[in-house]
Amino acid sequence: MRYVTSRPGTTPLVLDSPHSGTWYPDDFDHACDLAVLRRAEDTHVDKLYDFAPGLGVGWVEAHFPRSYLDVNRSLSELDLTLLDGPWPDPVEEGPKVRLGKGLVWRLTDEGVPLYDRKLSVQEVRRRIERCWYPYHEALAQQVQAAVQRHGYCIHINCHSMPSVAASHATEYPGMEHPDFVIGDRDGTTAHPRLTRWLAEYLRAQGHRVDINHPYKGVEIVRRHGLPSQQRHSLQLEVNRRLYMDERTLQPHEGFGALKLLLLDMVRELLALDPRCL
Repeated sequence: MRYVTSRPGTTPLVLDSPHSGTWYPDDFDHACDLAVLRRAEDTHVDKLYDFAPGLGVGWVEAHFPRSYLDVNRSLSELDLTLLDGPWPDPVEEGPKVRLGKGLVWRLTDEGVPLYDRKLSVQEVRRRIERCWYPYHEALAQQVQAAVQRHGYCIHINCHSMPSVAASHATEYPGMEHPDFVIGDRDGTTAHPRLTRWLAEYLRAQGHRVDINHPYKGVEIVRRHGLPSQQRHSLQLEVNRRLYMDERTLQPHEGFGALKLLLLDMVRELLALDPRCL
């Protein structure tokens, strides 16, 4: 099994799914029950957007789970309490690390410990080399290629969110999430007019949409969004209740309707030039 799949496109649009991986590597060696771990996945997000390559849209996908290594964290967001020895590189204790959700997860969304052991510095480095670098390199190549072809790139970082935030999921436990949350890190990773356009489009389809709360976008859009250079990166969170049973993780009757909405959204984005907004 490959850790990352990258399918180059021909259009200005690039999508990526960093958290829908369901392949649990043999060296994970977690103590937490797999059924509990699986609730951390952005389950089925890859299937919701599987039409993308057929439209010439660039696609990058992680096959490993976010709980193994989260590519939507910076390399400095490492929880040192997980390690059996000193880490030689700079680290920062941001809010995600305090929640147990750093580069390597310590806790599930419900606060359940993932490990009953310390991780070695070497195994964490292997995860970074196998997962983090290949993912970001693949995405950077696709964004750069889109800009070279068309003069701009619209990048959508595709996620899902639970209907209600668990105790250790965000800084807002118990929050009931809207249908969609769009994140542009307060207008720094995409032109605000593009963010507003997407929000208005989704609202016109009858959905409740929030911007930058409670999800602003994290490392992926921060690294790959640079609107001054016509690289526009948006994080798009979809409420899981729209398409699946959150207890069984099985898609329900809403899956098809949501997929059609996302297909129409992508087609509209393909016809959109952010330089003309």
